[in-house]
Amino acid sequence: MQPPKAIRVVSVMAVIVLGMSVLAPMASAAVTLPFGFGDELVATMFQPTGIAFTPDGRGLVAQKLGQLRVITSTGALVAAPALDLSSKVCANSERGLLGVAVDPAFTTNHFIYLFYTFKKFTGCPVNSATVPVNRVSRFVLPASNVVALSSEVVLIDNILSYGGYHNAGDLRFGKDGKLYVSVGDGGCDYADGTACASNNDAARDKNVMLGKMLRINRDGTIPQDNPFNTNASVRCGVSGSAPPGVWCKETYAWGLRNPFRFAMDPAAAGVRFYINDVGQNAWEEIDEAQPGADYGWNVREGYCKTGSTTTCGPPPAGMTNPIFAYGHTVGCSSITGGAFVPADSGWPAAYLGKYLFGDFVCGTIFLLDSSGGAFTMTPFAADLGNSTAVHLEFGPPNPTRSLYYTTFQGGGQIRRISFSPVPVAVIAAAPTSGPVPMTVTFDGSYSADPQAEALTYLWDFGDGATATTAGSGVSHTYTTDGSYVASLRVRNTSGLTSDPDTITIAAGNTPPEPTITSPAQGSTFRVGQTLTLVGSATDAQDGNLPASQLRWTVLRVHGNHTHPWVGPVTGNNISFTAPAPEDVLAATNSYLFVELTATDSAGSSTTVTRTIQPMKVLLTFKTIPTGLNLVVAGQTFRAPTTITSWEAWAVQIEAPSPQGKHVFVSWSDGGTRSHTITTPAAPTIYTARYAKLGVQ
Repeated sequence: MQPPKAIRVVSVMAVIVLGMSVLAPMASAAVTLPFGFGDELVATMFQPTGIAFTPDGRGLVAQKLGQLRVITSTGALVAAPALDLSSKVCANSERGLLGVAVDPAFTTNHFIYLFYTFKKFTGCPVNSATVPVNRVSRFVLPASNVVALSSEVVLIDNILSYGGYHNAGDLRFGKDGKLYVSVGDGGCDYADGTACASNNDAARDKNVMLGKMLRINRDGTIPQDNPFNTNASVRCGVSGSAPPGVWCKETYAWGLRNPFRFAMDPAAAGVRFYINDVGQNAWEEIDEAQPGADYGWNVREGYCKTGSTTTCGPPPAGMTNPIFAYGHTVGCSSITGGAFVPADSGWPAAYLGKYLFGDFVCGTIFLLDSSGGAFTMTPFAADLGNSTAVHLEFGPPNPTRSLYYTTFQGGGQIRRISFSPVPVAVIAAAPTSGPVPMTVTFDGSYSADPQAEALTYLWDFGDGATATTAGSGVSHTYTTDGSYVASLRVRNTSGLTSDPDTITIAAGNTPPEPTITSPAQGSTFRVGQTLTLVGSATDAQDGNLPASQLRWTVLRVHGNHTHPWVGPVTGNNISFTAPAPEDVLAATNSYLFVELTATDSAGSSTTVTRTIQPMKVLLTFKTIPTGLNLVVAGQTFRAPTTITSWEAWAVQIEAPSPQGKHVFVSWSDGGTRSHTITTPAAPTIYTARYAKLGVQ
C-alpha cells in the first residue's frame, strides 16, 4: 500500500515529541459523521489490512504480519487465528498479508482467497536478486474456523516485491464469478533497482504482472475472454513473467501505480468496479475499470503528466484518464479503501449506490457524487485520525448492513459505521490512570442524536457508583486501587437509549516512562548505514520493564506522508539499514521517524519519538558548454543545476548525446556517459564536457 503514509503518535498519559513533554488529550476522540450515523469498535487487533464476510456472517480479517482472524456472526473475535502464515510472510515495508476474499459459492465449497508476500528466499530484502514475491492462494475455511495450511492452492505466484512497497494486494469476485486482483508497480523497477517512484516503468511492461489488474478463474486458470488472452500471450502466474514484449494472459487492465484497493458495484447488472490508485507527488485517482484499459502510469498521474498539476487534459492515444482525481494540496494524499453503498444497507436514499473512499493521510472517508453531472467529493466520515480507512467493506448485521473499515490507529482496529435513529454515546476521560484518590473528569459532549433532541447522560463509573446528568460532563473520585470500566449511555427525549460507550480507568497505576538511547537525539544517518534501536522503560509499579514490553516502529517520512520501514517489532537492540530517498524531490523532505512504545503489566502505554535526519549533500551538475541537459536520478535538468542528495546514495547520472550540435566527450569524475556515482560526504561538482560535432 503506499500506505502507511502519515505520522501517528499514541499515548496514554504523556507523549514525548522531539524531547518535549505534553499532556495527551481526552482518551476518546470523536469521529465526525452525519446525524444518524454512529462509529463503533468491533475488534482490536494488530494492523488489520483487509476484511471480507462469509454468507453466514463471519468476518475474515487479514493482519499485515500474516495472521487471518475470524469475527463471529455475533461480533466476537475468535481468540486463536484461523490461519497463521507469519513464518511464510515477509511483513517489512508495505509487504505482508494484504487481502482476503470469499468465494461466491462459499456455502458449498468453503473457499477463501488470500494475497500475501511469500518469503521465497532467506530473509526479506529489498532491491535484491532474492526479493520475496507476492502470491494469491486459495484455502478452505471450515465451520471450526481453523484453516489447514495443507489446503493451500497457489493460484498466482512470483509477483516480484522488489522495492518492498507498492504491492497493492486487494482481491474480489465479480458478478461474472471471476477473481480480480490488484498489483502495484513494486516501488522500484525489478529490472533496475535505481529506478524508483516515478522513474519506475514496470507498470508499462506487458510481460510482468506489476502495475496491473489481474483476472483469473477460481482455480487459477485464465478466462477465455480476458482482453490479452491470445495465442501470442503467456500465462505468468507460475513463473511470474513472460518474455519481454509478450502480454501476461492474466492482465485485465494496466498502467497503475499502486491500486491498493478497488470495489465492485453490487447494483450493476454486470461487472462494474472502481480502482483506487495511490498517487506519487501530485494526484490520487479513481479509475473505472475497463477490460484492456491503460491508465497511464508512469507517464500519467491523475489527469496530468506525471508530477504536474498544469500539464493536463485529454490523455495520450491509448490511455484512459481517471473518472476522478484529487490533488495533494487538499491535505489528503493517499487513497485507500472504497465501497459502494448497497441497497440493503438501510441507509438514507441519498446515499444508496454512491461510492465511498478513504484517505489514509487525512483520516477521512469521502462520498463521491456525480448527481450534478460532474464528480465531486464531500467528507462523509472525518477525524478518523491518521493511518486509517485502510479497507472499506459493507457487512452484517442483517437485514441492514454497516460500513466496516480497518485502521492502524491505536495499533489496529476493526470499526463499523451504521445508520440508526438511536442516539450515540461517546465517553472520554482525563486522567485515565494515576495514584488514588484520583478524581477523573468524564466528558460525554461528543455524544449525538440524529434528531438533534436533548440528551440525558447515564453514567456508570465501574466501581458501583452511578449518576444521571442533564449536562455532558461529570467528575468522579476513585479511592481504591483497581481497573474500572466506566460507561456512558445517553437517552433522547423520544425515549431511545444508546448502547454504552466505555473507557478503562486504571486507578493506582501510572504509565511507564520509556527512553530512547539510540539513535541519539540529533544524530544523522547515511544511506546503507546500520542503525540500532536501543531503549529502556521504567514503571512506578513494575520497575524496569523487560525488552518484551518495548515495541519499535520506524517510519520513513516523505513530505506529508510516510512509508513503514521497520516494524512494529518487539524487543531491544534491533538493527536495521538506513534507506535511500525515493527520488530527488524526496531527498529534500524525507527523514526517519522512530517510535518506542512501552506497555506496563496493567496495559498502560506511553510512546516516545525521535526524528533522525539524513546527511544531506549538495551536488552540482554542469556542462561545457553550459545550458545542456543532464539526467540525474531519472530526472532531466538543464545545467547548471544543484540537487540535494544523501551521503552514500547511489545516483545514476547521464549526459544525453547528441544534443543539437554537441556530442558527449567526458565526465569530470572519469565516468562513462551514463554511470552511477556514490554521493560523497562533501558538496561536489560534476561536469560533463561536450564537443561540437566534427570538432575534436
